[in-house]
Amino acid sequence: MVVTYTQQAPAVSASAPAHIAWTHVPCPVVIVDPAGTVRHANARATSLLPDLRSGASLAGSVPAWLADGHRRRVAADRTQNVVMSGPVGERSFEAHPTVQDDGDVVWWLLDDTEHRVTREDLRRERERTAFLAEASNTLLASLNLERCMEVTAQLAAEHLADAALVIAPRSGRRLPAVTCLNGGAPQRSHWDVDPQEVPGLAEALQGFPPVPSRWIEPASAPAWLVPEGFGPVGSIVVTPLPGHGVPAGALILLRRSGEAVFSEGEEVFARLFAARAGAAMSAARLYAEQATLSQTLMRDLLPPVLHQVAGVDFAGGYRPSKDNERIGGDFYDVHPGAAEGDASFAVLGDVCGKGLEAAVLTGKIRNTLQALLPMAGDHQQMIDLLNGALLNSHHTRFATLVMASAVREAGSVRLRVTSAGHPPALIVRWDGGVEEAASRGTLVGVFPAAPATTTHEMLAPGDFCVLFTDGITEARGGPLGEEMFGEERFKEALAQCAGMSAEVVVRHVQMLVGQWVGAAEHDDMAVVVIAAPLTHHLSAVGGHTRGRFTA
Repeated sequence: MVVTYTQQAPAVSASAPAHIAWTHVPCPVVIVDPAGTVRHANARATSLLPDLRSGASLAGSVPAWLADGHRRRVAADRTQNVVMSGPVGERSFEAHPTVQDDGDVVWWLLDDTEHRVTREDLRRERERTAFLAEASNTLLASLNLERCMEVTAQLAAEHLADAALVIAPRSGRRLPAVTCLNGGAPQRSHWDVDPQEVPGLAEALQGFPPVPSRWIEPASAPAWLVPEGFGPVGSIVVTPLPGHGVPAGALILLRRSGEAVFSEGEEVFARLFAARAGAAMSAARLYAEQATLSQTLMRDLLPPVLHQVAGVDFAGGYRPSKDNERIGGDFYDVHPGAAEGDASFAVLGDVCGKGLEAAVLTGKIRNTLQALLPMAGDHQQMIDLLNGALLNSHHTRFATLVMASAVREAGSVRLRVTSAGHPPALIVRWDGGVEEAASRGTLVGVFPAAPATTTHEMLAPGDFCVLFTDGITEARGGPLGEEMFGEERFKEALAQCAGMSAEVVVRHVQMLVGQWVGAAEHDDMAVVVIAAPLTHHLSAVGGHTRGRFTA
């Protein structure tokens, strides 16, 4: 508390010493001459500093900081303000000098203990706030759960305790844990232990409020809790790591024996830190779960990689509208015949729209067509049933598709091609000729009926059939960036691929279209090539390119 006062000269006689005026001042006052000799100290000063007496040296009567301040005051210019501060016993004082006409210095000692405590508390709170902000940024910089646990343990060990342990909820029979000593590196481990051995740990892992540190006997800490080389434990804090709906784990802080025990304020601050760490760990766990779920769901949405089956070469390629996505509105599938000699069934389609919403409908269409495989001998029946399924669903999107059934016959490949509102399939002969399959039809998912025609084609060795989506022919790019790739340019590119394997044709088409669009926006693009392999192709003899089939 700072003492404020109004100086009033007491009623004294003209012959009284000058220092009598300071006798009743309500704060300690010391008068010192330029040589450092005490001239006078009032009763409050001698009560505070018992060694003070007139004629004594100031240096031996007061704390060093005040004696040093007097020397600096004497050496300084009168206009300079020299204010000193320091401890006197358990209190803190500021010393303000007043230089008299005769050169003596009057030192006023003002108790600023409360102010200093307040300033120290403010400084500590600012440091803690800055630490919490930095910790939040550091923790949220990673969505990897193990990394979040390591960062939490390291930050806690550096700023809150001599050692920190972060324990996640039980995984199977074991408790995942990260241990970190102050100044050390985090260490991961999995413990097959009973959390009931540590008071409050089992409750913290379930998200219950923490047990006060004073209730935990440090000597009862089990050996698995204490890091190797840590020594005797003097104080323990156990606090939950709150998560999003479910607990993220528990934070344990340890201090060595001989160190100050955790104060109530430190426990509260540890809980504030734990709340931020728990939120980051919970977000990381949620992200990992969603990523696993997405990968599981996406596995069936991704287009398959094709290979040769029953003497027919199949290859496919897909490029989504956005490079950071893996699925979209275009799709293709190839299903081998149920028995030897049966035709393999290929389908390529384009759902209205792009992105995840379109991909959901492509997954439904693919699953529906797979269920209808026993009817693959009748393309129109498959289209009718698929059309009815889409009309009865909650989806408002429609789709176009083209089907092809292929079977090897005496070195050639016999095809049945049916288009349902889709760009016609292209037949490329071994001599470079390009023909359009004559099949035409109505898109599916809009009208009560979706009639389509089926055309029959024969592929001689070296010939191939190309199924594609309009994302290829309508891709804009070129020198000016706005010209469509177009059907004619696409046919010319295919003519140059005459006699090539299906895999090479797909790669060539993807390369040309990719160069055409560059970094510009584009629609989903899909292409499937069905080829009658040349007899001298190694891939025609039981070989295969990369891929898998859906059964």
